[in-house]
Amino acid sequence: MAQESQQKEQDTSSTLAEQTLGNIEAYLPDFIIPLWDKLQTNPWILSIIVLVLGFFIAKGIQWFIKSLIGKIAEKTPGDFDDKLAPLLSKTAFTFIFFLTVIVSIEALDLSEGIDRFLKRFVVSILILSLMSKLLKATKLVLNALANSKNRFKFVEERTIPILDISSKILIVGAALYFLILSWGIDPTAWLASAGIIGIAVGFAAKDTLANLFSGFFIVADSPYKLGDYIILDTGERGRVTHVGIRSTRLLTRDDVEITIPNSVIGNAKIVNESGGPWEKTRIRVDVGVSYDSDLDFVHDVLMELVKERDDIANNPTPRVRYRAFGASSIDLQLMAWINYPEQKGLITHKLIMDIHKTFREKGIEIPYSKHDLYVKEFPIAKD
Repeated sequence: MAQESQQKEQDTSSTLAEQTLGNIEAYLPDFIIPLWDKLQTNPWILSIIVLVLGFFIAKGIQWFIKSLIGKIAEKTPGDFDDKLAPLLSKTAFTFIFFLTVIVSIEALDLSEGIDRFLKRFVVSILILSLMSKLLKATKLVLNALANSKNRFKFVEERTIPILDISSKILIVGAALYFLILSWGIDPTAWLASAGIIGIAVGFAAKDTLANLFSGFFIVADSPYKLGDYIILDTGERGRVTHVGIRSTRLLTRDDVEITIPNSVIGNAKIVNESGGPWEKTRIRVDVGVSYDSDLDFVHDVLMELVKERDDIANNPTPRVRYRAFGASSIDLQLMAWINYPEQKGLITHKLIMDIHKTFREKGIEIPYSKHDLYVKEFPIAKD
């Protein structure tokens, strides 16, 4: 009974290669079986013949796939097909050649222990090789989708890092799973242990996990993207240069890069000046003119001033609005749209200089607060 139970466990834990390639003759054409039987009298010669033949077959299939995709790539724009052709052809060569190696090991007619070990070793190398090529293919596809106009909205430049990392985790996890299976090990107990360890790691690295999940939520919710000019509720303002799985980076107008954890920026109030229907933003310049001024003339002078500037957008059109009767002036506001939010300070500076210069030339007074001092009597000087 013990021997039967042990035999059942060995059969259950047998590898995929052993199950499918345990009897090579079942997969050979009828006209090759007599030659196979003759060559089996000298296993080493048979193994070498199988290995050499498999190498040339794999090379031929590699050349065929590369040539076929290459001809298709010549008729399509872009370099995606050009990069995909060698990757697929190498993958086909790797798969066919390693299967041939397994067949050559079977031809050696080694002892059961050595035969099983060699096959498992070859299958392990095959799994790792296919994993490497699948990682490269995934990255190539993601980059092609990000650069394509006809793509999913979720796939773009800013989401590539997160999608790349997610795909790597899935591919590497699946490869490790099949790698464990190839050695006849049941991974169920390992997965249960990994779950317990994951809970412990989760408590120890809760801040890191908070940043990680916030990074996914930022990508999904898309409050901002790469290149947007944003202002945080803490006062920092700058252009987004990087959206990672742990942090977001802003380049300020002082050319200083600020790194903000995703868990912080995910819960902060953000003003996206690049959001909305366009990236343009409006600036306001407050001005005061004398009560004796001709308000229509002031309006026309300001409108003419902004129309001559190249850094002021024509659409929407600039406008002048009188706001209030001030203590010593009539207060008005010049409103204009600029193309880039980061130029707000510079253009406001230039507008103030031009308004002051133009008002002096046109004889428009910019009043300032004045106070009259009345002295009732001078103190009497004492001798």
